Amino acid sequence: MMLPLLISVPHSGLAVPPDVKRYCALTRQQIVDDSDEGAAEIYHGLRDHVAAFVTTPVARAIVDMNRAEDDRRPDGVVKTHTCWNVPVYREFPPPESIESLLDQHYRPYHRLLTKLAKSGVQLGVDCHTMVAKGPPIGPGPGVERPWICLSNGERTCPQEWIESLAACFSRALDHDVTINEPFKGGYIIQSHSSELPWIQLEMSRAPFMSNEEKHLRVLSALQDWCRSHAT
Repeated sequence: MMLPLLISVPHSGLAVPPDVKRYCALTRQQIVDDSDEGAAEIYHGLRDHVAAFVTTPVARAIVDMNRAEDDRRPDGVVKTHTCWNVPVYREFPPPESIESLLDQHYRPYHRLLTKLAKSGVQLGVDCHTMVAKGPPIGPGPGVERPWICLSNGERTCPQEWIESLAACFSRALDHDVTINEPFKGGYIIQSHSSELPWIQLEMSRAPFMSNEEKHLRVLSALQDWCRSHAT
């Protein structure tokens, strides 16, 4: 069964584009630490099961698809610091390099989400992983996080949809699932919900099972939800 879903995986990439490579101060491990580690193994295999799939090779530390284009905070669309408060650049890139990053990577990602929302899919799922305890920059620094957090910002999809998806994940994992805690949903689901209902999915990186098994449980939950909601 091909699931009528649009899957977005914005933070699995590790690439530093040539425009800013010479300015970047991060080691490979620091780039990994700021990314959604494990997201490729957990979510990329979903492309064989869903109607539409979008990701990017670019590292979150360099261009964050889940921020507004005008978000210029340290943890904004083009960051000065990672979520661990590590400086991204030895020298911040010039304006023309920032514009190139946005034009080549950020804007095409969002244009594609808009295009695919019209392709007959019924729900967008923006897929992430989260560190087991909150990092210095982020909600709840040092606080242990749930295995699964689903978010709709209380408005990006019908409440019944997110509650039923939470029940599907709870069955698939035999574990409790939270809704809008600690995350309420980022820019992707907020900005594209006028085009398509969206839910944000955050899965803990805690080693309660392998990434391969996490993938299978995510797929099972999505299939379960679509059996009762797909039209």
